Amino acid sequence: MGFIYGLDPLYWLLIGPTMIMAFWAQMKVKSTFKKYSRVATGNRMTGAQAAAAVLRYAGIGDVRIEQVGGRLSDHYDPRSKTLRLSPDVYGSYSVAAAGVAAHEAGHAIQHARGYAPLKLRSALVPVASFGSWLAWPMIIFGMMLQSMQLMQLGIIAFSALVAFQLVTLPVEFNASSRAKAVLVKAGVLGSREEAEGVNKVLGAAAMTYVAATVTAIAQLLYFLIRSGLLGGRDD
Repeated sequence: MGFIYGLDPLYWLLIGPTMIMAFWAQMKVKSTFKKYSRVATGNRMTGAQAAAAVLRYAGIGDVRIEQVGGRLSDHYDPRSKTLRLSPDVYGSYSVAAAGVAAHEAGHAIQHARGYAPLKLRSALVPVASFGSWLAWPMIIFGMMLQSMQLMQLGIIAFSALVAFQLVTLPVEFNASSRAKAVLVKAGVLGSREEAEGVNKVLGAAAMTYVAATVTAIAQLLYFLIRSGLLGGRDD
């Protein structure tokens, strides 16, 4: 285990392409959101109104909608049944705002319908948070101290984060599918062009989750190889 991961060619061989993918995904979502933030919906609904319309169509009346600070900080909190929208979404009449707001409303629909992957992701949150905090120190100290046991414990902790990322994918894709299925029916969008814009915004956002998952898997693969748990020991 005599290696330093930041200087290890194998590390960059595995992680380098995923970092490029993650950077591209972030740039794509920012540029797509910016583009469709300039395109107003024909029905002139704000993001908050769009989310409310989607929730009404789904028969959900116990979810609060409020504004939260930050950029692209939109999220649904299942604990308090609160849908929080960033300023760029909450009061905007744009196609981008409608898509993001409806996506978050999709999470509220998942919660109301008892969507199993969402339940699993919620259950994994504390485990993944603990794992992300603990994994790197254990792995790094395991490398420094030449301790296989400590490194393996770190890998187990990191695996919890990878599991969380994997469960996140179907949750996010399903929320977007629910949103796109009802946006027109709920009266938020009025044309095919607007629907295509929402598809592009949500598609770009989905790629950030894909990139994060692929990066986490590549990191786990690297640790497994260098610890000897995959492919034999590399001393």
